[in-house]
Amino acid sequence: MTTAVRGSLWLFLVNLVGKGGQVAVTLVLAAFLTEEGLGLVALTVSLVNIGQVVQSMGVYDVISRTGLDPRRMAGTLLTLSVGTGVALAVLLVATAGSIADALGAPEVAPLIGLAAVSLPFTAAGGVQMGLLHRDLDFRRRMLPDAGGAVLGAAVTIVLALQGFGPYSLVVGLLCTAVAQPLLGVLAGVRVRPVWDVDAAAEALRWIAVVGPGALVAVLLINVDYLAVGRVLGTEAVGVYSLAYRIAWVPYIMVAVVLGGVVFPVCARLIRHGQRARLPAAVGRFTHAVLVVTGGLYAVTAALADRVVLFGERWSPAAVPLVLLCGYGLGFGLLHLWYQVIRAAGHARRYLALELTHLAVLVAALAVVTRHGVVAVALTQLLVVWAMVPVAWVVLARNGLAPPQLGRTAVGVLVGAACCLVVAHLFGGLFGPTLPGALGEGSALVLGYTAAALLANRRTVRELREVRR
Repeated sequence: MTTAVRGSLWLFLVNLVGKGGQVAVTLVLAAFLTEEGLGLVALTVSLVNIGQVVQSMGVYDVISRTGLDPRRMAGTLLTLSVGTGVALAVLLVATAGSIADALGAPEVAPLIGLAAVSLPFTAAGGVQMGLLHRDLDFRRRMLPDAGGAVLGAAVTIVLALQGFGPYSLVVGLLCTAVAQPLLGVLAGVRVRPVWDVDAAAEALRWIAVVGPGALVAVLLINVDYLAVGRVLGTEAVGVYSLAYRIAWVPYIMVAVVLGGVVFPVCARLIRHGQRARLPAAVGRFTHAVLVVTGGLYAVTAALADRVVLFGERWSPAAVPLVLLCGYGLGFGLLHLWYQVIRAAGHARRYLALELTHLAVLVAALAVVTRHGVVAVALTQLLVVWAMVPVAWVVLARNGLAPPQLGRTAVGVLVGAACCLVVAHLFGGLFGPTLPGALGEGSALVLGYTAAALLANRRTVRELREVRR
């Protein structure tokens, strides 16, 4: 568990630097792009995200689970993934116009073609990250992951300030993709392309089970953009995407970090015959997701009306932002539990959960999207929390359920209520400026932290254990 804690801290630092750059990009784009421009960017990124998952199909995780030589497995996956990435890039470039017409946004076609070039490079970087995840060696991720993200963010911001519009983010995305594997080599993560028949067979067996789930997972976080773009237009996508990008930050900063650590931790416990320790480990990770992301989301929701600091045109994003904060907390919890289910060897149950979630979400969006972005955000909130008890049942039936979850939930709710009280009583003391927003945010963080610690003494004990 000490290795896991250390790995979590390093991965958090990597995400803090890398995703901090993305937050800066979001703020700059909100200030310099129109609603339509941000909508075009959101649609482009959604399609590229889907392409990245198709080229990998969740196969990088097999590096953490394999009993074969991990280096030969990585080399085989490099050959497989990069080859698929090249094919997808060619396909997207050739069909960009048709895809843009289907989305009702012909202006997005050149953006799709340019962004597609990044796919082979992200495939190579993904294999490098898989090797580091196997050993919980997240320290070496700092240069390729955070370094590439900072480079891409800097390029995006400079181009946005120069008036390049949506192209600024796409060029920055391409720079990040190219830099990541190159910086990975500098960090000492060298993978040579090989083809091992046994490794390929194991990888393909994993793809057959987990691959569809990975594709469903990326559709879950992009189908709303596609639906809003098709039904409501690119301006609505811009408003919705700003709220979504802000609400996505705590998920990326905490839930993804802990999910990235819990998978190899659980896989290692199983490989060493310590399956009985899984519920306790899952409990610690679940506790951290709820307490930390719960606080971040409570603060973000209380500050939702400050979105107008980017311009009055973004005021319609405030209500969706509040709703998407609740959605992000639920989605983060599901993400963590799904990693546990997969690591424990129940990939088909994971796929069934993901398919159920996607089917319910698509059916609901088909009905509500025409009613606006608030309806879409509310639908996301309701559907994700309907899936939480279902996932809990799957964990419990397989002996993986974390203990004492109720106490943690009470602590989070008390802290969130404290945030609302602080915002109501003292929000008027801070002016409608960026320093005012930072001041109010600091007060809310202190209020949540105090309330959460008092309501949940277990947090204090675990922090002391980590320190020792």
